[in-house]
Order: sequence, then C-alpha cells, then structure tokens
Amino acid sequence: MIDLLALCAFNAAYADAIDSDALEQWPGFFTEDCHYRITHIENEREGLAAGIVYADSRAMLEDRIAALREANIYERQRYRHLLGMPLVQKSDSESTEARTPFLVARIMATGQTEVFATGAYQDRFVRQDGQLRLQSRVAVCDSTVTDTLLALPL
Repeated sequence: MIDLLALCAFNAAYADAIDSDALEQWPGFFTEDCHYRITHIENEREGLAAGIVYADSRAMLEDRIAALREANIYERQRYRHLLGMPLVQKSDSESTEARTPFLVARIMATGQTEVFATGAYQDRFVRQDGQLRLQSRVAVCDSTVTDTLLALPL
C-alpha cells in the first residue's frame, strides 16, 4: 500500500521539477507505458478521450521536453504549482488512485503573474523498482478555455 505521505512527497517533487525548470526530470516521474493527458472538466464528464495534451509513453514525454528545449518558439515563462492534499480513492498492494487539486500560476518574463490553470490531477500510482511512479496522470482543468500558450507540463 502506498501511504499518503509518500504521495505528498511525490507530488512536491513533481511540481518542483517543473517549477524549477528541471523539465528533463519530468518524464522520470512516469512509468515507461504511462498515460498523460491534459483535458478540461466538460470533456472528462462526457468521457471524451481527446486531450489538449496527450501522451501514452514516457518516450512521448521526453520528446515533448526535447521539443520545448530545441524546437518550439514561445514566450518564456515559468510556473508555480500549489497542490492540495491527495484524496485517496482506491488503494491495494499494487497501486493507488488519488485525486489532487492544483493551482498553477504562470510568471511571464515581464514579471506578470496570473492564475494559469486550476483543476485536479486524477492519478494512478504504482511502485516500480522500489520507486513511486505515475502510471497515469490526467490533469482535468476546471475551465473549458485553454490558453494557447500552454507550453509547460501541468
């Protein structure tokens, strides 16, 4: 069984990797055959699988970071994640499913800071080689309006 403190520590490290621009660490939080998707609440309620961002392997997440670093041109920005306490929904000896609320502030190169996204992560955690990993993370945003400058992972 995966305990609540381990989930909190995992989420803190996950957010820190993104917020401190250590984006190359981000794919390492996932299993090789992971699922990562950013969607909004209406799509999730309707059961629509399409996402604003969609990846079904760690390799796709690594490609996304490589593209951010080497190919994409976008206004420089950084995020600050504020995460709530995970709500464990199901847990057994192999995995834990949890829902964690998030708020992401975006800080532009000009210093302008705004609330960029709010929502909840719907997660499935597993232990792999003694490490906690995400088998699935679906970031369900509260708003149905998505900024076109969604560059960094949530």
